[in-house]
Amino acid sequence: QLQASGGGLVQAGGSLRLSCAASGRTASSYALGWFRQAPGKEREFVASISWSAGMTYYADSVKGRSTISRDNAKNTVYLQMNSLKPDDTAVYYCAAALYPTGWETHGPDYWGKGTQVTVSS
Repeated sequence: QLQASGGGLVQAGGSLRLSCAASGRTASSYALGWFRQAPGKEREFVASISWSAGMTYYADSVKGRSTISRDNAKNTVYLQMNSLKPDDTAVYYCAAALYPTGWETHGPDYWGKGTQVTVSS
């Protein structure tokens, strides 16, 4: 089970940190990450991180402005988002899969409920 939190309303240029708690005995063995879906748009990949945190992947749209990290002791993945833009407004979904790659084409294995991020101009 994946439970996302940390969304909210922020002004353009601001920052937010999203969290996602993964439950289950094997949660720390899975790659974790994030997708987002803006109104009227398809869900898109944002970032993923391997179970060891040794590999991270980002969508071009957030690269350089966001950092994904994880704490396996807490089975939690984080997405620190800086320099937020109105285009970042979306519902952000936590996701999990055995591997952190290929999410843009194949998608993850598991989905969590989303958390709303709204960036005002």
